[in-house]
Amino acid sequence: MIVVHHLNNSRSQRILWVLEELGLDYEIKHYQRDRETMLAPQSLKEVHPLGKSPVITDGEIVVAESGAIIEYLAQTYGKGLLLPSPETPEYRQYIYWLHFSEGSLMPPLLLKIVFDKINTSPMPFFIKPVARGISAKVMSSFVNPNIDSNFAYIDDYLATHEWFAGPSLTGADIQMSFPLEASAARGAIGEKYPHIADYVTRFQAREAYQKALEAGGEYDYSME
Repeated sequence: MIVVHHLNNSRSQRILWVLEELGLDYEIKHYQRDRETMLAPQSLKEVHPLGKSPVITDGEIVVAESGAIIEYLAQTYGKGLLLPSPETPEYRQYIYWLHFSEGSLMPPLLLKIVFDKINTSPMPFFIKPVARGISAKVMSSFVNPNIDSNFAYIDDYLATHEWFAGPSLTGADIQMSFPLEASAARGAIGEKYPHIADYVTRFQAREAYQKALEAGGEYDYSME
């Protein structure tokens, strides 16, 4: 039995979606974040040394990291689902977007969260102008331009592609779902990137996505 070690408000929601798309039986073991630190409990480190989620166990096999888990499940149990045939252009796109999600798209989005918190966090009055000045400079010269460039690139791609790697949903779509859905939830997509907005609406309507949401609980993006 595949066990999903599911930390509340974590990216393991994507793994539940994979399992639902593949029609696999699975068990969820729930973990709750510390209310003060928002960190995972110590018990999750008994599964994987870093104590982070997502992580799955499949018998004696332990797999961590969203992309690695998606690859493992698709290759082991997919039977042609969620994974394009190797040596095809679709497979190359699958690999590209699977890594683009965390390698190119997430870093500037995470930096934005960090610098936004600098602007809103309490601090001594004599430090505030310096901290906010540095934050504004980094945001305007690096973070925001990278986010805009990534979103424009993705929106242009989705203008001519229903899914990221071929004519049907693959693991690349599931991997890309988190940063796009999070950005849409925070109002960063809106009318400026209509193809991303349509894409998010489209995958959220899938039955397997809805079942995964029901099993794991909704993600509260305001907590980040």
